[in-house]
Amino acid sequence: MKKKAVVSLGHDALGYTTLEQWDAVKVTAKALADLVEEDYQLTITHSNGPQVSMIHKAMTELRRVYIDYTPAPMCVCSAMSQGYVGYDIQNSLRAELLSRGISKPVSTILTQVTVDPYDEAFYEPTKRIGRYMSRDDADIELKKGNYVTEVLGKGYRRVIAAPKPIDIVEIETIRTLADADQVVIACGGGGIPVIEQHNALKGASAVIEKDCIAGKLATDLKADCLIILTSVDYVYKDFDTEDKAPILQMSVSEAKAYIGEGQFEAGTMLPKIEAAIAYLEKVPTGSVLITSMKQIKAAIKGKAGTLITA
Repeated sequence: MKKKAVVSLGHDALGYTTLEQWDAVKVTAKALADLVEEDYQLTITHSNGPQVSMIHKAMTELRRVYIDYTPAPMCVCSAMSQGYVGYDIQNSLRAELLSRGISKPVSTILTQVTVDPYDEAFYEPTKRIGRYMSRDDADIELKKGNYVTEVLGKGYRRVIAAPKPIDIVEIETIRTLADADQVVIACGGGGIPVIEQHNALKGASAVIEKDCIAGKLATDLKADCLIILTSVDYVYKDFDTEDKAPILQMSVSEAKAYIGEGQFEAGTMLPKIEAAIAYLEKVPTGSVLITSMKQIKAAIKGKAGTLITA
């Protein structure tokens, strides 16, 4: 039987600009095609930090130049980034698969994710987005009810909330395609955060951590494994010291102990470990593999990467 895998792609898989992304996804497509050749059914999610920030900047500047234009809300920028990134990934992966004689549908699902309007993250936003602003521009944002933070020596940036996901709205569509052995790209950038209002879904001014949604997606699909591709070959103990050592394997209890020791940095490795724990506590028969793009082929054979099990 095929192994059902959720693959989470980090910034290195996409680059930081339009031109970088065109080149990066070709390399990414080769790594993903290697997994398909090893008989994995893939559901792919990805980061979108640089991409959604670029779109947000562009839409904000458009409003500054053309006063009649309405600035795009954050939820719309998130939807744009999902389509833009998904388009590049699906076309590159389709071409790579066909070059290997594999004919398999690859599609992107524009995915919404419900969040709690009373999530504590809305009261203390921390996620920086958009361009650097002057003090005057920052004051305008504050008058709109938005949050800003000062970056010393550079100016001010808008900050938004990163609430926890509740439900993936399009999960049945994703599951149907995955069960049909198609490659699915979904929940890009964490998904479009929405708030339920009776029968309607209202976009929220927020972002969802892509590692968090990767764990949720793997749980909902009851995936056999969650593969998190990042910039390092292994999860490391004492990462920023001379005693740095790779962790080849750990259990959920060991991962929690490492978190208690402060081994994993917030905003980088910690969200990945937390996603792994959340998934394995719900799907204890699964496994999590954290490694780099260049090591994935060796990692799935047990020769690289960090393996986490229940």
